[in-house]
Amino acid sequence: MKKLLFAFLIGTVSLQAQVKALVGGTLIDGYGATPIKNSVILIEGDKIKAVGTVATLAIPEGAEVISTEGMSVLPGLWDMHVHTMINGHADYAYWDKTYLPLLENTIMPASAEQLLMAGVTSARDLGAPLEESISVRDRINNGEIPGATLYVSGPFIQKKPYPGTEAFRWGINGPDDARKKVKRLADAGVDCIKLIDQDQMTTAELQAVVDEAHKHNLKVVAHGHRPMEIIAGLKAGADCFEHTGLSSAPRYPDDVMDAIRARTAQMNLGPLFWCPTVEGLYNYEYVRDHGEHLDNDSWHRGLHDTIVADIKNSFKHKDRLPYFQLTPARKPTLETKINQLLDAGVVLMIGTDSGIPMKFHSQSTWNELDVWVNEFGIDPMYAIRGATYWPSLWMGVADEVGTVTEGKFADIIAVKGDVLRHISLLQDVDIVIKHGKRYK
Repeated sequence: MKKLLFAFLIGTVSLQAQVKALVGGTLIDGYGATPIKNSVILIEGDKIKAVGTVATLAIPEGAEVISTEGMSVLPGLWDMHVHTMINGHADYAYWDKTYLPLLENTIMPASAEQLLMAGVTSARDLGAPLEESISVRDRINNGEIPGATLYVSGPFIQKKPYPGTEAFRWGINGPDDARKKVKRLADAGVDCIKLIDQDQMTTAELQAVVDEAHKHNLKVVAHGHRPMEIIAGLKAGADCFEHTGLSSAPRYPDDVMDAIRARTAQMNLGPLFWCPTVEGLYNYEYVRDHGEHLDNDSWHRGLHDTIVADIKNSFKHKDRLPYFQLTPARKPTLETKINQLLDAGVVLMIGTDSGIPMKFHSQSTWNELDVWVNEFGIDPMYAIRGATYWPSLWMGVADEVGTVTEGKFADIIAVKGDVLRHISLLQDVDIVIKHGKRYK
């Protein structure tokens, strides 16, 4: 009897030790309603057990109490357009040739951990070698390495891969080949399909990509760089578009907007989603002329000193980078195009193209939110939902994450101050909890 009682008591203590209580902060739960002041969030194991306030929800005896007084508490952020296989290096051809062997065990894990420490608990990784993508995603999910939960596309699908990129860009030759390539990705276990240059495909090839993806319950993410690329993607049934595109053209032309409005009017198809990925372009001139954030060592995490030095050396002359030479002409067009999309009823999601030259996984997500809110005047609650609720819905996991709700995984962040008043506070997240485990 004594042994049974002892075992019961040990089990009770163990259960209590698993309970965390976040107490006192203002909760922005992801649904868009009025924030909850003096909130209490109970976490048991990896799930949210209960949500309330200090007046309505008792804290269990023995729980680990984490004060969030004076903080904004919100769901872990999502970044819906990252590239974990790159980390700010300015010479893609050199990077692809030099670092491909290090992607699986060094580069991609470092990128995923940098995202997590920045408060990004989930991310859509759009474009990397297949085996490495699956391996890193699964090792994170199994708890073997720390990192944001990744939803991976594996290689890009395009008409013809650029020379030297065949490891992570797959070309297609005819509808049958398109279906085979997509099926191969689906069988490997990818979470979505990344489609680019679809205006260079035949109509039959493009439709084969989208139909085969949908046959395997995979959504299609499509580039939107050119007018016909957008129109072709819409006609084929792509599920999300990336970038503002159209180079330095001042706005989307009327035929593109007509096609977008025709799609958003189809309520039976759900929202039309878009990741404009504007901050890398919008902030380039500031980074070029100031660039103090390049010395922030947050992006060094997980990378050997020689890799860090190599990345730094690649942008030694920030003003000479070919990647950004047209950017000053493109910058004035970004807000116009975002407003066109919003006016047409498109749902925008936070995605950054994180990993492009001089843009790091530890900084890009909050920079995108900052540009949306402080430069383009987008409502901060809309922006936060674009980084929490809507991404989880798009990925089909809204019943598991994306909001601070009873029964969902405890992916929660907290930052000192009011993020609805000062969105840039997210550049220094104080608390990061993913699946109930506190990382920061």
